Amino acid sequence: MRTPPPVKGSMPARKVLVFTHSAGFRHSYIPTAVEVITKLGERSGMFEAFATEEPADLDPEGLREYAAIVFLTTGELPLTDEQRRALIDYVRGGGGFVGVHNAADTLYSFREYGEMLGGYFHSHPWTQVVRVIVEDQSHPSTRHLPRTFEVLEEVYTFRDWSRARTHVLISLDNSSVDLSRGTRPDNDYALAWCHSYGRGRVFYTAFGHFTWLWRQDWFQRHLLGGILWAAGLA
Repeated sequence: MRTPPPVKGSMPARKVLVFTHSAGFRHSYIPTAVEVITKLGERSGMFEAFATEEPADLDPEGLREYAAIVFLTTGELPLTDEQRRALIDYVRGGGGFVGVHNAADTLYSFREYGEMLGGYFHSHPWTQVVRVIVEDQSHPSTRHLPRTFEVLEEVYTFRDWSRARTHVLISLDNSSVDLSRGTRPDNDYALAWCHSYGRGRVFYTAFGHFTWLWRQDWFQRHLLGGILWAAGLA
């Protein structure tokens, strides 16, 4: 299925900030991701994307311009204490936050970031075709997906994460992997989730490691739905 066209008479496009700074491993998908997110905003008519690698753009005044922020980041981002606080205050105050794949592999030294996101990257024990389960088929990011499907992915596992603190959208079908290589005693491996944080909304998807995946229609619709939900536009 294709991304829906703009709705006539709908609200003017909102701004979405795409932050791509890599303080750790830089994923090769990033240029494609910027292109895809930009086009998703244009084709849907719902937002205008602005991409940056500059930490200076995460300032308290500037963030107020955006309906949502998308993190495609890694490592200990060189943010000042003021910028870190601005990010958390932005989401708590009603802003949207979208984390994609390696956004969980960043800002380990800033505990409030992990609490806001829902958890931190632990490891990736499985890079293979896996089967996943769509636990919530009513969310804007998943309503186009079948109950189960298979995908080639670098599967992240998480620490400091619990489904008691978030709403799981997609999880790993454990029967499709060698669980002896897992990292969690409870064998609970979520791959996408969402929750409120203060007055804001947080959406995270662990998919997206491979560049080719960003060209897949199902993933683009998954991401678009997540962005619109986080921004309060869906």
